[in-house]
Amino acid sequence: MNHPTSCCRAQGPASDYCTNCDLLVGLEGYHVLDVERGQDGLVVRVESPPGPVGCPDCGVRASSRGRREHRLVDIPAFGVPVRLVWVKRTWACREVACSRRSFTETDEHLAPPRSTWTTRARSWAVGQLRREHATVHGLARQLGLGWDTVWSGVEPILAVAAADESRFTGVAILGVDEHVWHHVSTKAPEDGGRGPKELTGMVDLTCDENGQVRARLLDLVPGRSKKAYADWLTERGGGFTAGVKVATLDPFHGYKAAIDDELEDATAVLDVFHVVALGTKCVDEVRRRVQQATTGHRGRKGDPLYGIQTILRAGAENLTDKQRARIERAFAARPEHEVVDLTWQRAQQLRAAYKQVDKSEGRTIAERILAIFPSCPIPEIARLGRTLRKWKEAFLAYFTTGATNGGTEAINGLIELHRRLARRFKNRSNYRLRMLLIG
Repeated sequence: MNHPTSCCRAQGPASDYCTNCDLLVGLEGYHVLDVERGQDGLVVRVESPPGPVGCPDCGVRASSRGRREHRLVDIPAFGVPVRLVWVKRTWACREVACSRRSFTETDEHLAPPRSTWTTRARSWAVGQLRREHATVHGLARQLGLGWDTVWSGVEPILAVAAADESRFTGVAILGVDEHVWHHVSTKAPEDGGRGPKELTGMVDLTCDENGQVRARLLDLVPGRSKKAYADWLTERGGGFTAGVKVATLDPFHGYKAAIDDELEDATAVLDVFHVVALGTKCVDEVRRRVQQATTGHRGRKGDPLYGIQTILRAGAENLTDKQRARIERAFAARPEHEVVDLTWQRAQQLRAAYKQVDKSEGRTIAERILAIFPSCPIPEIARLGRTLRKWKEAFLAYFTTGATNGGTEAINGLIELHRRLARRFKNRSNYRLRMLLIG
């Protein structure tokens, strides 16, 4: 253990405090007494400047009763954990009639009473989780603490934020999507499991004053069903549901039924990404079907259709001349490949509807798709046409609202990132608090 380094006299007058040390530690209203560096990091002792203090009950000037030390976890510095020792002043009330005999220095800005963390250490930890994609394990390593200790330090802050109903105010565009949060037992938590694998996430997609979407995760509830979504909407109350004007979703009838029941005045909008993905899926299915029929095996290196499988998933507008030439050669290799060509053109037509700058032109293309796809001789395209016809209103609603579920997908991407970084989550309640933080 190194000996303490004293830059100022521990009990000296204020003029003897070291300004440079105070600047480094950065606690306004406190001065550094000494710094000690050991195997576990830095220990910094601080105190407030001396001065007269009145009794908090009667106001009579109190007399000093000495000091007592309060050890706190502080933010790491210079690559090592830091422990702040707050040398608290204690006083005795001189007024005989006052019921308060003694009291100790307190400061909510430095640390709440009985806290083992400084206020800024808690704020720093939450900020690392929110903005820097940190993990609780990583914070524990930096702070020189255990995982449970770190979580117990930040969990109350996350719980208060999760209980704040103000985040549901002003939501005009609401997105919904599901994700899988675990891959183990689906038994109920009381039976030793983790409950449903899927969670339904609700995201605020309302545009700000600049017309930009600032996606915010509003909540996560267990399950992927009409009931899961409808129950959550019911819990929000009529004030919330009346304010939602647009509801975006992927093509899942459970969510659509919940929107129809609970958001009667909202316009349901089928997500662009999922619609285009359905078209791309058709191309893949037809390509594999023709590949098997013409060669008798799955795609192999050297097979014309297998060689362009990745290119067929791209938009025609993004292809280079070399890629276009490869596609043309593959389609011309055998007459049977013509059906793949036609399917690809239909998928590109679906993409084109969303690419139009003028939404009315896009709607015209979409209406033509609804008219011709269901009767297409290619079964995969006909099936897609029937699906879009079932979702006609939600499909066409995009060309009126311009709303997409892209922000919801972005939030899902952040959720996936944080789940991978953390390796796993066992507790759904902790998982929800952790993920609400990033949104």
